[in-house]
This record gives sequence, structure tokens and C-alpha cells, in this order.
Amino acid sequence: MKRASLALLAILTLPIAAEAQDQAAVDKALAAAPARMREATMVIRWNADHTYAVLKEGTNRMVCFDRSDEARRAAFDVQCTSVGNLERVAQNRRFRAASADRQAENGLIEAAEADGTRVPAQYGSVWIAMRGDDQVSARTHTTIAVPGATTASTGLPESGSEGGAYIMDAGTSAAHIMIPGS
Repeated sequence: MKRASLALLAILTLPIAAEAQDQAAVDKALAAAPARMREATMVIRWNADHTYAVLKEGTNRMVCFDRSDEARRAAFDVQCTSVGNLERVAQNRRFRAASADRQAENGLIEAAEADGTRVPAQYGSVWIAMRGDDQVSARTHTTIAVPGATTASTGLPESGSEGGAYIMDAGTSAAHIMIPGS
């Protein structure tokens, strides 16, 4: 009888443990989200096949996720972006998983850009990454996607040497506005 009671207790506590683990994953991913948006932001967990499971539904267009399980990522590495960028994130994850180093990953990205299979980022969408050895020491980096944009189309310089915002990867699907100090 004692064994049966212990087994029943163990079975009953499994959902509680899983729920606590999911809440910890949600809290971690939301660390990169702007405070006023966290409550309405979706949180996902990426699966090994580059699909995802929703841990927390959202009512705005922002989605956050943990990237620390990927090769060549920091111990604490979370990112938020628009739900419209999830296909691009999945492609990025496939490229990273298929490459041994950053140079090989960049080669896959360049090949997709050249053959037209590169998934573009949603124009005007924000990308917020928070990474470091741990959450306390992690730094936040924010960019705004402007695929195809150039200095001529935006008026922004291609260098941050003037101390202001600038465009990086101009003319490509990866073109984005770099925000100084973020």
C-alpha cells in the first residue's frame, strides 16, 4: 500500500514539476522583452527539428525564445522578434545546426541569399537579443530589420563611426539598423 501511495504521489507531482519548468523557460525567454510588452508576448521552445512548441500564448506580435541550446551560443542567450520572423529564425537554426563554425554558417546564408531561398526578415521588425555568461551579466542588443535597404534608400550611413544609428548588411535580406549602445 505504501508503494502504491508513493507511486500515485509521484505521478500527481509530475505535471506540477513540468509546469514549473515551463514557467522558468517562459521567464528566461521574456528577459529580453521590453517590460511593458512581456504580459502580451508569446514564448516558444524550439524543437530539434526546427519546429516549435508554444509555452505561452501572446496577444501582440512579439515572440521570445531561448537560443542557448544552439551551437556557438552564450550560456544565457534569449531573443525576441516579430512572429512574422519565425520562418527566418527556423532557417537560421537549420543553417547553424548544419555548420561546424561561423564561417560555414555564413557560407550557407550567402548561398541562400544568392539562390533566392533566403527567408527575408519582416521589414521594420525588431530583433532583441540578450546574451552573456548568465542573465545578470547578459547584454542586450537591438536591431531593426530593413531587408534590401541601402544608404541611398534610408539615408543612414553604413558605419557607426559617427556615433549614431547605421545600416549593416545593406542591400541584402539581412540589412538592419544597428542601434548604438544596445
